[in-house]
Amino acid sequence: MSSNNKKSLRIVFMGTPDFAVGSLRTIVESGYLVAAVITAPDRPAGRGRKIQESAVKSFAVAQNLKVLQPVNLKDESFLDELKSLEANLYIVVAFRMLPKVVWQIPKYGTFNLHASLLPQYRGAAPINWAIINGETETGVTTFFIDEKIDTGSVILQKKEKIHLDDTVGTLHDRLMDLGAKLVVETCKRIADDDVSITVQKNFENLKPAPKLNKENRKIDWNISLKKIHDFIRGLSPYPAAWCYIVNGKKEEPIKIYKAKMEPTEHDYEIGKLILEKKELNVATKDGFLRILEVQLPGKRKMEIADILNGLNLDKNAYLR
Repeated sequence: MSSNNKKSLRIVFMGTPDFAVGSLRTIVESGYLVAAVITAPDRPAGRGRKIQESAVKSFAVAQNLKVLQPVNLKDESFLDELKSLEANLYIVVAFRMLPKVVWQIPKYGTFNLHASLLPQYRGAAPINWAIINGETETGVTTFFIDEKIDTGSVILQKKEKIHLDDTVGTLHDRLMDLGAKLVVETCKRIADDDVSITVQKNFENLKPAPKLNKENRKIDWNISLKKIHDFIRGLSPYPAAWCYIVNGKKEEPIKIYKAKMEPTEHDYEIGKLILEKKELNVATKDGFLRILEVQLPGKRKMEIADILNGLNLDKNAYLR
């Protein structure tokens, strides 16, 4: 940062979950000046409803960085404090949508790190949906924020392969590291006045990455074996794919975290549960899905062998 043609960056970082910590850590370790960190307010979480701070706040506090936790991003007192920091670059990683009154403040702009190869998978859950949709490749993108969600001009992109055994957990961690490097490379380009941007083009088969909810996390047993398998690994370990187990007169929700494909022809009805030799299989239209790790209501996540010891399975039990 010493040569005359370099811009001196003064950064405000905005982020909340673990994914954002990777970028903030790398920014700090690279020697950039972080004027403040903005993250979500502390809120109750878990069964005990204990007040929890975000992963970004925990890291920022440990680094003695100034932390702001606004409830309303348009609040006048927050905006005044933000302007008083005199930062010239804002960096956003896994935060919320910023109002224009915020992202237009810094001289060098506000850029965002998104965990997909934009314009594909705009939205809240790009890592999940890339796996759910059976993609073999994804990546990370930095782009300047504009009025819409994930539509701004692209600065840099980096690709990453999706392996057949990836879950959202394993891919998340690789993209977090890859994204952190891309954020620092983007900072370097901005500091060196060496940024060339690419306007995002919209085309017909754009795939969205909407927020996950109970409805779109439910397993449809009528789709192909591979699609079911991709669906489960695209939601594992969090927030988890689920369905109902119907066992005699009892019906209750079950979460499935890990499974294995067994493609074959059979005559069983779709969803039928088959218990053989300490193995639990579900019939699909083009084979069996062997269930390996599940969670029943009120129980912890368990290997299937541990659950089968205490599970009295009706001969007509099925998943739906």
